[in-house]
Amino acid sequence: MASVTYRSVYKRFGDVEAVSDLSIEIPDGEFLVFVGPSGCGKSTSLRMLAGLEEISEGEILIGDRVVNNVAPKDRDIAMVFQSYALYPHMTVYDNMAFGLRLRRTPKQVIDERVRETAASLGIEQLLDRRPRQLSGGQRQRVAVGRAIVREPAVFLLDEPLSNLDAKLRVEARTFISKLHQRLGTTFIYVTHDQVEAMTMGQRICVLNAGKLMQIDTPTNLYDKPDNVFVAGFIGSPSMNFFDNSELIEEGGTMYIDSGVFRVAVPEERYDTYRPHLGKKVIFGIRPDNIAHADFQPPGIIPAPIEANVDVVEEMGHEKILYLEEGGKTFLARIDPRAEVHVGQRVGLMLNMSVMHLFDSDTEQVLR
Repeated sequence: MASVTYRSVYKRFGDVEAVSDLSIEIPDGEFLVFVGPSGCGKSTSLRMLAGLEEISEGEILIGDRVVNNVAPKDRDIAMVFQSYALYPHMTVYDNMAFGLRLRRTPKQVIDERVRETAASLGIEQLLDRRPRQLSGGQRQRVAVGRAIVREPAVFLLDEPLSNLDAKLRVEARTFISKLHQRLGTTFIYVTHDQVEAMTMGQRICVLNAGKLMQIDTPTNLYDKPDNVFVAGFIGSPSMNFFDNSELIEEGGTMYIDSGVFRVAVPEERYDTYRPHLGKKVIFGIRPDNIAHADFQPPGIIPAPIEANVDVVEEMGHEKILYLEEGGKTFLARIDPRAEVHVGQRVGLMLNMSVMHLFDSDTEQVLR
C-alpha cells in the first residue's frame, strides 16, 4: 500500500495543455475519485500516474519514490480499463494469472491467489470460461480480479462501469466500494458520472479543462462548492443559477434581486455580502432547497416565491417540477404529496439558509 502525490504536474499535447498545475496528496488507503466532463484531463492524470503518458512538467510520487522515469511495470500499480482489456483466447483463470506469470511467481502461489480472489468476487465457477462466454458484469469482475491478484500498492480504475447497464452499474458500485473497504488499498477512480463519484469516493477531485476546480469530501462539495462549475456539476438535478442577480439594501434589509423575484438575505450573511452591494452576482439554489409552500420543511429560513409549472415528473418518492417565471426556467424537488399540475401557478419556499452567491466575474463563491 502507498500514498500518491502529484506535485505541480502538467501535461501538454503540442500547444494544448491537457493538465495544468495539478497538485494533490492522496493518503495511503484513500478512495479518491477524479470527476469532470469529457476532455477535462481526468484520464490523462490517471495515465500519467500509471506511466502510460509522459509527464510534461512536475513530479508524481508513489509513496516516497518519484516515478516520472520508472517503467509502468515497476510502479507497483494495477489498472482496470473501461474496455476490461481481457485476452479473448485465454480462460478467466489464465487472464487473472497472466500478470503473475510474467513476474515468474511460483505456480502454487498463482493458483492460491487466483482461486482465493475468484471466490471473493463470486466468479470461481467461471474460471474455465473465456471472455466471450461472460456477461458485462462478469467481465468487469474478472478485470478487477486480475488487478487484485497482483496485490499492488495502488489500484487505478478508468471508467470501469461505463459499459454496464444501469442496474449492473449500481451493483458494481457497491461491489467496488466493499472491495476497497476489505483491501484497505489506495484506489484512484476516474468517472464522468457525478453520481458514481458522490457514492463511491471518500474525496472527489473535480477537474475542468485540465484545471483542479476543487477537491473535498462529497458532502462538502455539495454543501460548500467553491465556484459555479463545481456547484453546477455536483448534484442531480444540478443547481439552479440566476445569473443577472443584484445585491441591494432597503430599510436595513438586504435582498437578492434576481430580475425574476426578490428574496431577503439571512442576517448572518450581511457582513460577508455587504462589500458586494450594488454589484451583479450569481444566485444559486439547489432544487432540493425549493419546497412546495404547503410542505415547507422545519428549521429553514423561508423566502416565498411563485412560478408557473411547465412539467411535472412523478418519481414516486418525490416530484420534480420544471418551473418558469419571467422567462427564466428552474427546477424544484418537492414532497410527493403536493397536488401540482402542468399550467398551474404554484407557491414555493426557498430555503435561504443554504443558498449560494457567486461573483459574476470570477464565478467564485462569496464567503
